[in-house]
Amino acid sequence: MNWINKNMMNTLTKKVVLVTGGSRGIGAAITKRLAKDGASVAFTYSRSSESAATLVKDINASGGQALALLANSASPNELTAAIRKTVEEFGPIDILVNNAGIFMVKAFEEHTLEEYDEMMAVNVKAAYVAAQAVLERMPAGGRIITIGSNMADNAMGTQTTLYTMSKSALQGFTRGLARDLGPRKITVNLVQPGPVDTEMNPADADHADYLRSRMALGAYGDGEDIAGLVAFLASNNGKFITGSILTIDGGLNA
Repeated sequence: MNWINKNMMNTLTKKVVLVTGGSRGIGAAITKRLAKDGASVAFTYSRSSESAATLVKDINASGGQALALLANSASPNELTAAIRKTVEEFGPIDILVNNAGIFMVKAFEEHTLEEYDEMMAVNVKAAYVAAQAVLERMPAGGRIITIGSNMADNAMGTQTTLYTMSKSALQGFTRGLARDLGPRKITVNLVQPGPVDTEMNPADADHADYLRSRMALGAYGDGEDIAGLVAFLASNNGKFITGSILTIDGGLNA
């Protein structure tokens, strides 16, 4: 399917984007949308090499530019190497989307320090590392957009303490970094999705009916819903939005 319409206004033409964890689910939807809007998009992946290769093929066949980079977001060395490769291939990064994340449901007292380290490394430290690395050459007007979770404001139930803690940390990161980068005309925002139909949280999961019952709209979102908000923030339309936490959850937290 040729989902890049060459007649549409490409709002991100000549922009360079890096999406971490961009080969599947919400990340893939964001990668596709920003490529559709005209950006050259690199994305990292740690598994699913077939999905990554297919995504690159689809984008390039539709007239876009995409680059898949194998990198574990828990490894600062691998993540910064991916950023260097993006700059070598496409030039300085205008838009960073910190999307990579992991989820774990487990009783608090059963968590290990190793699990804590892994969760914080992927969900929090990776955003910190990536932002520092891209800022070396990010131009004025740049964007840093992080994907969090509505659970930072609503834990919903038991056995999510470690996950909700990691996602709440992104709120402070966003607000503080927005202040630091404001003088450089770089915006920093946090997008907090709720239930979205992905491999991580499918709409036919055992708990899905309960989640729908708590949502004002009564239905799961899809990756394109999140990608649309990210695209807005990345575009010139989002130039006056910074330090903001935007929840997109079908009214679950209402």
